[in-house]
Amino acid sequence: MTDYKTQLTELEAGKRKLIEVSKDDFYAFRTAWLDYPRRKSIVGEAHRGGNITYHYDRTAGQK
Repeated sequence: MTDYKTQLTELEAGKRKLIEVSKDDFYAFRTAWLDYPRRKSIVGEAHRGGNITYHYDRTAGQK
C-alpha cells in the first residue's frame, strides 16, 4: 500500500514535485489528504481515465 502521508509531507517540503494517484488508489489518497493539516495547499489536476496529479501550491491555502 502506498504511504500517502509521507508523500504529502515530501511534497510540502519540496522533496517531491508531484503525487500521481490512480483512480484505484483515490480513496486511500483521500483518507491521508483529509488528515493532512495543510490540505488546502495540495492542488489536484484530473486526467482522462480517472488519474489525478497533485502538486503543492503555497498560495492556495492563503485564500
